[in-house]
Amino acid sequence: MSQPRSTDPIGSIGWTERTGGMLTARECLTLAPPLLRGELSILAGRLAMALRVHSGRRSSIDPASLAHPDSALAKDAGVAAQDLLTPVLLNHSSRAYTWGAALAALQGITFDRELLYLAAMFHDTGIPSPVPEVDFTVRSAAVAREFTDSHHMPADRRELVANAIAMHHTPGVGLDSGPEAYLLSAGASVDVFGLHSNQIPDAVRQKVIHQYPRLGFKREFARLLRTEAKQVPRGRAWYLHRFAMSDLSIRLAPFRD
Repeated sequence: MSQPRSTDPIGSIGWTERTGGMLTARECLTLAPPLLRGELSILAGRLAMALRVHSGRRSSIDPASLAHPDSALAKDAGVAAQDLLTPVLLNHSSRAYTWGAALAALQGITFDRELLYLAAMFHDTGIPSPVPEVDFTVRSAAVAREFTDSHHMPADRRELVANAIAMHHTPGVGLDSGPEAYLLSAGASVDVFGLHSNQIPDAVRQKVIHQYPRLGFKREFARLLRTEAKQVPRGRAWYLHRFAMSDLSIRLAPFRD
């Protein structure tokens, strides 16, 4: 386990374990500006896509940069995720990695592919089994730690994975939180809310959805977030549900289902 400190950033693994993921009134105010910026960015991106002037129409990505890592550790993580996740969440995890890798290619971000892949595969393992007053990312991080420990991953790399998992659910995650945390948050946000989706080349977006079908993801994930919001009052799912109208935001994401 990490050693949480009162100075741990909101959403970090230390903060999440220390607080159970429940926000104070001051922390809610702190998250308001990045949440508003994200909502405005989603609206601007949707408008650009509707008018067909979005940057994704003009950009391209080398397909090799989107490939999943082929290390033995990554392959074992994929197998473990198949046993832990429904097909809907498993495909979401694969898409979250791929969207993150796509944004890294577009933005020139260097990152550790294996760490991002591990974080993506395990980031939602805790959400199907909510625990009162304990943020689901605590359980997801615990699953990732158990897996990485069983594969003798060094503690510093293990904690980068755990922190990325904890951080991904927080509005406004930036590169200062580490490239893997930023890219997991950004990739998951593409898939859930459509944030940054206007940057993804149209052909890439279509190919990824064909490779990892959504299978009714919007309905299932909205239900899971509502349940999490009830189980963890003043948690991040509650915050998104109340202040970002997460149900509506999910429905309006630029994907069919």
